[in-house]
Amino acid sequence: MLKPILLSSALAISLAGCAAAIPPVEVTRFHVGDPARSGTIAVEELPGNPDISLEFRTYAAAVERELQGVGFTATQPGKPSTYVARVALRRAFRPTGYGTDKPVSVGVGGGVGSGGYSGLGVGIGINLSGKPKDIVTTELEVQIRRRGDQSTIWEGRAMTQAREGTPAAQPGIAAAKLAAALIGGYPGESGRTIRVK
Repeated sequence: MLKPILLSSALAISLAGCAAAIPPVEVTRFHVGDPARSGTIAVEELPGNPDISLEFRTYAAAVERELQGVGFTATQPGKPSTYVARVALRRAFRPTGYGTDKPVSVGVGGGVGSGGYSGLGVGIGINLSGKPKDIVTTELEVQIRRRGDQSTIWEGRAMTQAREGTPAAQPGIAAAKLAAALIGGYPGESGRTIRVK
């Protein structure tokens, strides 16, 4: 009886640790008045987007899912949409390096006791943890425009940082987290930067 309880408790604690490992997202949105909340929409790449890749398509698909969740309808292939969601993705890597930490340290010490005894000691410390992982900054930008006159009705940016190699830095997880934070609560308060956990 105690074994299933301990096993389920351990599982719950480990899953809670996974959820806490994803850092918060900074979100800023801009709009005038009450922008559209329904209509057909096509997700396209923002002109000048520096990242054209499979990774970008992962982010575009996450944006499309979130837009459908707030009331928009995906347009059928070959048919014009009422709105266009232009998406851009930027990822930057900031090296953390060793900084002031040295991979090897040496310490020397000595002492003389009251009875005439003396001693000398040498200690060597070796850092085996390796170089710290770089910080990955991922920014998602979305603009919603009317297709007819190309006027922007809503735009927003979401940004998060995570250590390279962690789950939060993986494109699939980051895409879902950024898109949900940015479009969740659409249209959101204009001009205010918030943190979404």
